[in-house]
Amino acid sequence: MDTDKQFKRRRTRLKDFVYQGEHTYFITICANDKQLYFNNDQAVSDILSQLKLEAEKVGFSIFAYCFMPDHLHLLLIGNEEANLIDFIKIFKQKTGFYFKQKNKVTLWHKGYYEHVVRKRENIIDIAAYILENPVRKKMVDDFRKYPYLGSLVFEVNEFYDLFSQRKNIDVNSLFRA
Repeated sequence: MDTDKQFKRRRTRLKDFVYQGEHTYFITICANDKQLYFNNDQAVSDILSQLKLEAEKVGFSIFAYCFMPDHLHLLLIGNEEANLIDFIKIFKQKTGFYFKQKNKVTLWHKGYYEHVVRKRENIIDIAAYILENPVRKKMVDDFRKYPYLGSLVFEVNEFYDLFSQRKNIDVNSLFRA
């Protein structure tokens, strides 16, 4: 193949943005080859446990998460110490290692998709998009019935009340003492 015509990997990160500190991110991480790994209670439980542990270590709060059969959505809020790139790297590395040890297959697709949430964006709308994903895919008729979603900031029923009001909230106020 002519080297001038080889595929060049598209830059997926913002050029001059530092993925560190008090930022909010909407993340999608896909399973390798779109395999349906996340429709199994044990697999989701194992990965969620590691997600909680790693997020806490590096300063991220998990505002919303949803394990769809072939991908994971996260809405993360970082504190001043949080580093998104390091967090995703270690999370995927650890979960991928344990998953491969147990199942003899690769868990994650290379890379991930991220959206830096702007101040003008409504975090409740983004959380609603994430949590309503199983409803849009006709897997359940109410997101509260889907077993593989939640938040480590709110109870799912509290989310339901926030969704119905569709109010934006001050993310920083959630974490002030």
